[in-house]
Amino acid sequence: MKKKPLVVLTGPTAVGKTKASIGLAKAIGGEIISADSMQVYEYMDIGSAKIRPEEMQGVPHYLIDDLKPWDEFHVVRFQQMAKNAMEQIYANGHIPIVVGGTGFYIQALLYDIDFTSTAQDDTYRAELENLVKEKGAAYLHNMLRKVDPKSAEDIHANNVKRVIRALEYYRQTGQKMSEHNEEERRKESPYEFVYFVLNAPREQLYARIDRRVDQMIEEGLVDEVKHLKELGCTKEMVSMQGLGYKEILAYLDGECDLDTAVYTIKRDTRHFAKRQLTWFRRERQVTWIQKEVYDYDEDRILKAMLSHLEGRIC
Repeated sequence: MKKKPLVVLTGPTAVGKTKASIGLAKAIGGEIISADSMQVYEYMDIGSAKIRPEEMQGVPHYLIDDLKPWDEFHVVRFQQMAKNAMEQIYANGHIPIVVGGTGFYIQALLYDIDFTSTAQDDTYRAELENLVKEKGAAYLHNMLRKVDPKSAEDIHANNVKRVIRALEYYRQTGQKMSEHNEEERRKESPYEFVYFVLNAPREQLYARIDRRVDQMIEEGLVDEVKHLKELGCTKEMVSMQGLGYKEILAYLDGECDLDTAVYTIKRDTRHFAKRQLTWFRRERQVTWIQKEVYDYDEDRILKAMLSHLEGRIC
């Protein structure tokens, strides 16, 4: 049976994936699935750099504004929602283009990673959740580092749910979650895919990140977070642990001034971009698109992507 086509367009935060994805979708008859852990939430527009309706240029988008900020969203739910979206796109006679910077989500979809090999251990999970409350996320992250350094490197300390899942997995199986994921991603993909990583020189990328954060503040990020607080959102929620949200929440709670919050967002976003690139460099069958090679010309970048797709996807 012939494999179904799939295009992935990823890269570090602020590199320009959104604009590139629209040009690509229009050129190949694609529909876009967001692989972003924040854009799936309603009311979280500015801090997630969510695509605006007018920027979509008529290209259908999936996994945007599908959940409330208090809803649970994790890799398994992403995988399920993205597969449903893909079925709809194939039924429309179009090609799915997965766009976003959450490498683990993309990997889970691309290689159909199995997350059902162990059941949830409620007792141990409750024990770990209590440890977080008593001793903090960093303590739990150190526990993970001792048994599975690779997972600790890949999972940020603030992502408590994934840290707990990795500890749970190790407790139940005696195997490191990182080793399990590595085995899963050695599987052959069920899709005929092309995986693009859009990138730019570090100095240029960091300058774009700083400009984007300044723009978010100008566009009303503080008011957006105030509104989320009014809706009942708290720092314990996964959605509110996203970059830009937790820092502004700390400012609104009187834990720091606005300048410090903005500085922290910029610094942590740069660190995040670095971790994203580390992840993408480990992926297989990746086509790197370095923007400077094409003099940052959107048309030339699109042409390069189309030439890679020719004969494979379209």
